[in-house]
Amino acid sequence: MDPGRACQESPHVTPFASDPDASRGRLHPEEESAFRSPFQRDRDRIIHASAFRRLKHKTQVFIEHEGDYYRTRLTHSIEVAQVARTIAKHFGLNVELTEAVALAHDLGHPPFGHTGEEALQRLMAPYGGFDHNAQAIRIVTRLERHYAEWDGLNLTWETLEGIAKHNGPVRDPVPYALAEYDAIHDLELGSHASAEAQIAALSDDIAYNNHDLHDGLRAELFSTDELAELPVLSDCFAEVDRIYPGLNYYRRRHEALRRFFGVLVEDVIAVTTRNLAELDPLSPQEVRDAGRMTAAFSRGLWADLKVIRQFLFERMYRAPEVVEVRRQVTQVVDDLFPHFMAHPEALPKQWRKDVAETRSETELARIVCDYIAGMTDRFALQCHGALTES
Repeated sequence: MDPGRACQESPHVTPFASDPDASRGRLHPEEESAFRSPFQRDRDRIIHASAFRRLKHKTQVFIEHEGDYYRTRLTHSIEVAQVARTIAKHFGLNVELTEAVALAHDLGHPPFGHTGEEALQRLMAPYGGFDHNAQAIRIVTRLERHYAEWDGLNLTWETLEGIAKHNGPVRDPVPYALAEYDAIHDLELGSHASAEAQIAALSDDIAYNNHDLHDGLRAELFSTDELAELPVLSDCFAEVDRIYPGLNYYRRRHEALRRFFGVLVEDVIAVTTRNLAELDPLSPQEVRDAGRMTAAFSRGLWADLKVIRQFLFERMYRAPEVVEVRRQVTQVVDDLFPHFMAHPEALPKQWRKDVAETRSETELARIVCDYIAGMTDRFALQCHGALTES
């Protein structure tokens, strides 16, 4: 058969790509679609999930209402999926599985980004803690309740594994939200995930390293000249200046960041190519059993990214105006959690059956946590406003 034709006809063209026809299946067996693969159905179910829509109004770095041009969790997830799809296709991996994991990877984030997560981690410490990756599993296996025959989205094992383990094996202590599901559907938490999930994880790094620089510039937290002094970026700006001397500042910085984006993608492709050649996996399981991430940045670029991340931490994530907003939204979560713990009857009607079935304070706390974690930025602020006005 002509190799080009094989690539067009087969959804998996390498022996280590995840084959939808060989999927380990779903927790609840169901008749498969006549025209969509299992991984395509997973991707589509994620896109249609309520939790995915709510990402539109959840913080990436800036609070959602602070500006129309800043990234939200939704636009970030779309960008991650775009990068992941490109890299997965290059390696002949299953694009639909890669995209499903990329689109779902941030479903568990609470309102106000990492600030909201830190608040919930502290508040939930007596009740088993909070972890946004584990919360994503809780959402897609339990909290999305649209189907007649099961809770959750009933995703395939491969997609669930990718959401749970895209950053690597999950070590003890396993977050309760993940351990609860793993007890009934073993996700093999001690091993690495598929090549598709690993690509999704690296694509997350590529997307946020790039777009946080964009958003920081737009917020005027640092200047273009300051960026041009950073590792990797200095070469990108130099190339733009060489090719387009005198380019206006807006186009200049966009061209430089576009090249920075390309450097990250090309580095991942080059390193992953070498790792795959060394491992020479003949099945998806051999990637899982490799004992290390197969998809990776080079050591040199990773060191440069640490410098860039430190710059962003000091100049953006801990900028005085950002810190002040962090303080305010932390107070929002700190006020909402004890309020709903003391007054669970204030939860919406669809949550009250769960509350009635609770047998301990821990079970109630986890319901309250689920409710708050599912809030958008604006809804959390509205609820807090109503609470403080009453």
